[in-house]
Amino acid sequence: QVQLVESGGGLVQPGGSLRLSCDFSGSVTSINAMGWYRQAPGKQRELVASITNGGRPNYADSVKGRFTISSDNVKDTVYLQMNDLKSEDTAVYSCNVAAVVADGEHIYWGQGIQVNVSS
Repeated sequence: QVQLVESGGGLVQPGGSLRLSCDFSGSVTSINAMGWYRQAPGKQRELVASITNGGRPNYADSVKGRFTISSDNVKDTVYLQMNDLKSEDTAVYSCNVAAVVADGEHIYWGQGIQVNVSS
């Protein structure tokens, strides 16, 4: 059974930093990509950042230069280092993994973790 467990969220002041982690466990053939999405109240879910199994990152324009995505392929963990946080970064952040299983690629989601940026 595939499971994604996120950690590292919480409350931080504007300009502060947080590091999110997502631990992936389960039996899959391979992982194609891992990423983070977020959904703020009243808004649609949006991609924050993703990284391929080759290590190539992709960022939303709103977080470029402030957020860094990385992965540990041995631990099957993806991280999101968030610096210079702004109030508009407040959202529920969810981990996302695209993995290959017997019948093709499946997308798996974590349960989500709250990030609040407020003074």
